[in-house]
Amino acid sequence: MQQTNASLATLIGSRICHDLISPIGAINNGLELLGLTGGAQGPEMELISDSVEHAEARIKFFRIAYGAAGEQMMGKAEIVSILEDYGRGRRLVTEWQPAEPQSRADIRMAFLAVQCFETLMPYGGTVQISVENSEWTIVGTAEKLKFDADLWVGLSGGATQAEITPALVQFALLPVIASELGREIKVVQTETQVTIQS
Repeated sequence: MQQTNASLATLIGSRICHDLISPIGAINNGLELLGLTGGAQGPEMELISDSVEHAEARIKFFRIAYGAAGEQMMGKAEIVSILEDYGRGRRLVTEWQPAEPQSRADIRMAFLAVQCFETLMPYGGTVQISVENSEWTIVGTAEKLKFDADLWVGLSGGATQAEITPALVQFALLPVIASELGREIKVVQTETQVTIQS
């Protein structure tokens, strides 16, 4: 069976997230049982509990962003829950506006874009995600933007010399995923705002 580099990468992402989510969930359940039975308590347990919840939230987000999409649809409540859990304790606020269920393939693109905006707005900001007539618009707004033009031009298919490190892999994967879906990405920048349309 032939696999493209992108589809193979998403299958690997799905496998890793699938294998990690069960033990993380089990640890979380064990901590809840300890709390109910009056077991170990204190700042150490709170730190462990917070860390497990943070890890579980990141894995759920990554499973959508980097996993295989399939034909599955997801409702707004589930998407918002994943984004809120992922963003807890961060300076970036993500607002999911579509009310109707959306395909996991489209959500994957939106989640990858969110990670691009994390790089753009390390000091915090707001990301608004909307869709109208099948066109997605994702707008990042902040007082301070860390805009690397060479990195962002690659999203819209332009020639780029940007080095893709593990922390920047979303910039490499997003245009490939978009192309496989028959979509083009446009990036518009102002002093305090960057917009991705697809």
